[in-house]
Amino acid sequence: MEAIKIRKIGNSLGIILPKELLNRFQLTQGDALYIWAEPDGFGLTPYDPQFARAMEAFTRTRQKHRNALHILKE
Repeated sequence: MEAIKIRKIGNSLGIILPKELLNRFQLTQGDALYIWAEPDGFGLTPYDPQFARAMEAFTRTRQKHRNALHILKE
């Protein structure tokens, strides 16, 4: 585990992510990261949690209403 320091960047504060992490998650300048609080710290991900929930809901709906979607397709 590597320590990352909070640095002054212009009038703000920020962190600089190691190149290995950027490559691993295919991140580039301008990409969004999502952060959330946890009891013992926080989580950080490049994956949009709202999109993931929407896809889960779609998967459940698609399976439940498979015939209706097939009819609408025609």
